[in-house]
Amino acid sequence: MDSLSSSFVPKLSINLKTTPSTPIPPFLNISSVRIEDKPQTTTTTARPPPQPLKKPPPPPPTTHTTPPSSRKKPPQPQSLPSTILNTFDNFINSFIDPPIKPSLDPRYVLSDNFAPVDELPPTQCDVVEGSLPPSLDGAYIRNGPNPQFLPRGPYHLFDGDGMLHALKISKGKATLCSRYVKTYKYKVENEKGFPVIPNVFSGFNGVTASAARGALTAARVLSGQFNPINGIGLANTSLALISGRLYALGESDLPYSIKIDSNGEIETLGRHDFDGKLTMSMTAHPKTDFQTGETFAFRYGPMPPFLTFFRIDSKGEKQSDVPIFSMTSPSFLHDFAITKKYAIFNEIQIGMNPADMIAGGSPVGANAAKVPRIGVIARYAKDESEMRWFEVPGFNVIHAINAWDEDGGDTVVMVAPNILSVEHTMERMDLIHASMEKVKIDLKTGMVSRHPVSTRNLDFGVINPAYVGKKNKYIYAAVGDPMPKVSGVVKLDVSVSDGDRRDCIVASRLFGPGCFGGEPFFVAREPENPNADEDDGYVVTYVHNEINGESRFLVMDAKSPNLDIVAAVRLPRRVPYGFHGLFVRETDLNKL
Repeated sequence: MDSLSSSFVPKLSINLKTTPSTPIPPFLNISSVRIEDKPQTTTTTARPPPQPLKKPPPPPPTTHTTPPSSRKKPPQPQSLPSTILNTFDNFINSFIDPPIKPSLDPRYVLSDNFAPVDELPPTQCDVVEGSLPPSLDGAYIRNGPNPQFLPRGPYHLFDGDGMLHALKISKGKATLCSRYVKTYKYKVENEKGFPVIPNVFSGFNGVTASAARGALTAARVLSGQFNPINGIGLANTSLALISGRLYALGESDLPYSIKIDSNGEIETLGRHDFDGKLTMSMTAHPKTDFQTGETFAFRYGPMPPFLTFFRIDSKGEKQSDVPIFSMTSPSFLHDFAITKKYAIFNEIQIGMNPADMIAGGSPVGANAAKVPRIGVIARYAKDESEMRWFEVPGFNVIHAINAWDEDGGDTVVMVAPNILSVEHTMERMDLIHASMEKVKIDLKTGMVSRHPVSTRNLDFGVINPAYVGKKNKYIYAAVGDPMPKVSGVVKLDVSVSDGDRRDCIVASRLFGPGCFGGEPFFVAREPENPNADEDDGYVVTYVHNEINGESRFLVMDAKSPNLDIVAAVRLPRRVPYGFHGLFVRETDLNKL
């Protein structure tokens, strides 16, 4: 099957809750608490102008029931302080800082398959093409933003509560379950029945709005509505298996431990601080060395040290922090890479931008005058004395794919998509274009060389996890059409560019008209076989058909020249577009 454009019967459900006793701002033009969405026809070139959400007929009844433990509690009557603070919040959203920009307008941001869905208990799926191979017994889990409440004001795509969509596979059968990560933020707001903790990416646009929402947040803390010490993160970005434990991650908080049982049910076990050794936050992109079992990670923030590096050993014990004071200004450090000897950080042009904030913009933005740098530090460094920085003008990396050592450790090589239009990263993702590049740093001479391995608009690149930190050939990346929508997957052989610098794409699959997916993930067919080929396995992802409203789980043959479809699973309801995913084998699930 070359596309996903055949006709299917959709089952769609959105459950967006409004705040009781609080008027909805007129600009939202929404009159219903429960909203059922219909599939919309869209083009693959740009998203349509914002349209008011409409209330279609109710969906047909489903055959499953929601367990009592996961049912929404009816909101409690609001106290006088809550009523006053919610009224003030509504005033800010309506008059001080309404969502004027499309990138912050929920009618635009949450349109089409970006719209949130309600939780789904474990529900059986139909395999409609091919068969699921035995090596996929386990669970594919994808994380992403899914706001619990209808936004009452500005809303950025990054601000939604984390929801996990897990496809549990066993003996050729599949079960889908969708659950919120039960973060402290989610539980507090779910119990109260209204938003309490402000949105980080959309809540502080300009000095006036920032001052107003800062005062409101302080008042909520003082009135006991929430305690920031317990965390304000969303856990909406990615997942990681670290020393036998599964975590949902978001870089503004600690990890949340997750369990998936034999029936496919998702359970949040709680916020994890590694026996009190991890404070504040951790990256959503830790790197695990397949051979040693160690996990390397970092955190960054607006106060010195702006970067802190650390590792977690194979037993799950967090080691001492290594603060990096040589990074002298806050930078948006979303990802990094490791080799067998080093950790590599990218200080890019996105960071705290007070000038834009004073002018009414976001406090996070691009600084064109800043020269990007790559920092290289020994991965077992005790302090930052071993950190070296190399200026790399025009190199803005948000997602690093892999890195390795060459020449006995005297050369570091990294492959990553370079964002060519970094000024659009926060507000106009549809204008972003990334060029996949290979960068070499000669640690003896300090010389940096780089060249593109593909000029196609690619991001969300992944590799065979067994090759993290060592030289690899193959990358599987998402095709932006435009970002954040993904129209297909390509396979790159990055070794071919060393000779003649030609484009490295060696295989590709487009999903078809109106069909969009997300980040691919590589699953090895024989992970315990040391002699297996690097690309001997499967590429998996969720794909949604915007024409007829159906979502599918696709399994593609990673070795084939066209990434041939091995199996397709029709999902019982749509899966919204999200961020990063992970496949966890059944043997590892049983140990959680």
